[in-house]
Amino acid sequence: MYVDTSTITRNGKRYTRYLLRTSYRDRGQVKHRTLANLSTCSLEEIEAIRWALRHKYDLTPLDAVPDQLVLCQGLSVGALWLVYALAQQLGIVRALGATRAGQLALWQVIARVIDQGSRLSAVRLAGMHAVCDVLGLETFNEEDLYENLDWLCDHQATIEDRLAKQRLQGRRPALLLYDVTSSYCEGEKNAFAAFGYNRDGKKGKRQIVVGLLCDEEGKPLSIEVFPGNTQDPQTVAAHIRKVTKRFGGGPVVFVGDRGMLKRPQIAALLQQGFHYITAITKPQIISLLKTGVLHIGLFTDAVTEVIPSEGVRYIVRRNPIRAQEVQKSREEKYATLCKTMERQNQYLAQHPRATVDVALRKLRAQCTKLQMATWVAVAVEGRLLSLVLDRAAQQEAAKLDGCYVITTDLRQAQMPKEMIHARYKDLALVEWAFRSCKTTHLEMRPIYVHLEKRTRAHALVVMLAYHLIQELRARWQPLNITVEEGITELSQFCSTEVHIQGQMPYQVLPVPRDLSAQLLEAAEVRLPRLLPSKGIIVATKKQLQQKRKTL
Repeated sequence: MYVDTSTITRNGKRYTRYLLRTSYRDRGQVKHRTLANLSTCSLEEIEAIRWALRHKYDLTPLDAVPDQLVLCQGLSVGALWLVYALAQQLGIVRALGATRAGQLALWQVIARVIDQGSRLSAVRLAGMHAVCDVLGLETFNEEDLYENLDWLCDHQATIEDRLAKQRLQGRRPALLLYDVTSSYCEGEKNAFAAFGYNRDGKKGKRQIVVGLLCDEEGKPLSIEVFPGNTQDPQTVAAHIRKVTKRFGGGPVVFVGDRGMLKRPQIAALLQQGFHYITAITKPQIISLLKTGVLHIGLFTDAVTEVIPSEGVRYIVRRNPIRAQEVQKSREEKYATLCKTMERQNQYLAQHPRATVDVALRKLRAQCTKLQMATWVAVAVEGRLLSLVLDRAAQQEAAKLDGCYVITTDLRQAQMPKEMIHARYKDLALVEWAFRSCKTTHLEMRPIYVHLEKRTRAHALVVMLAYHLIQELRARWQPLNITVEEGITELSQFCSTEVHIQGQMPYQVLPVPRDLSAQLLEAAEVRLPRLLPSKGIIVATKKQLQQKRKTL
């Protein structure tokens, strides 16, 4: 019995087959019979069969195997390999390049997906995952990652262009979604940190402003960082230039919300040959109602269109769900005001020396703060406060509940009103991207880096990580599992290190359990059977110094 090997070459490719065969004599003629096809076995398994056949008459060498073979638990591989394979599929690996700087940047992106934190925490995370074995990196520490942020900033345009080129497949972007958010900073040293409109609700915290440009499917194309006191409309010009110079320009439709695309920004878009889709503010709607351009009967559940002049279209609709939400909010505000009034009356009753004017001033301030002064008045009789509800004014205030108007310069032949309405609603995709980047899985905030370059690079890392999170969410949706749960499950999948005396160690990946196998299959990722074991230890600079002292 023996292992028969045969190799052939077809169309420039080499094919090797392995057969387990036996020899016998039939009427004095040597013949061969195939017992099994071993071609699907690994090289290690085939070599083991050969070794067993060589020692079939003396198996005493097997007694030495336990002393020569040592199995150890290896590093975590599952989550790392999943995100790495997905980054290859999405072109992120190619966009970052094969240099050491590109590989370090890739690890920063992968680390942001697996577990959020600082550059120091990314180094500690690398000590638990087979980063050097999978990515082919040599050892590194936190200072290498901070310096790598400088490299990322210098190459941001190139990286974004490569990703956009792969995403767009040579075509110009037909529609772009743009929105702005802010993220607060810890400390006062950040180059972009300034006080501004804080969307995070962190009073007394400086912030940075971030603009995100996405394609029509909500896939990020570019991210930009601005000083924290930058107003939303002031960020548009930078992205107009970016689209014009880097993404091909042309008749692109720029979609932005009502607080961003104002008259100067719309004029700049039209000057570049772009189109726009945005919404108008409530005071502008009231103005159009007064001038007769619009009338209240147009606001229904159906999408309605008004074209008052050439180059301007108004898409009109009332959202009944939003109208109910506003009405409920108004009722809750009134209930809150009533409780405040009761507390003030109780205080006045219990404290005869308390001044009525002070209580009256507090109640009116609360009424103004809740934006109810137009239909609620505060009256006083003796030492008793009361609320006077103006029903007519209340109905007037509720007249535009759930109403909104979208405006565009696109002609009817270019885009119907239903599609314009849908494209404006697609801004929710950018809002979802910001929500994922800031508050859920990726945690862009708070910003710990200080330098301008490193702040820009930090935002780029978060954007690239969001590419991966967005794709994983879509692929795992049928499994009814969140990205966080899936990453946690696969982070527990570790390799087995095999140490054989006189040979280089290597890692064997066991068969994953059912849930891990389902996650990998849904993500269209296959694990390798073997991995090299370089034995490289990644540690923080402080840990390395402590180890050197003990040597």
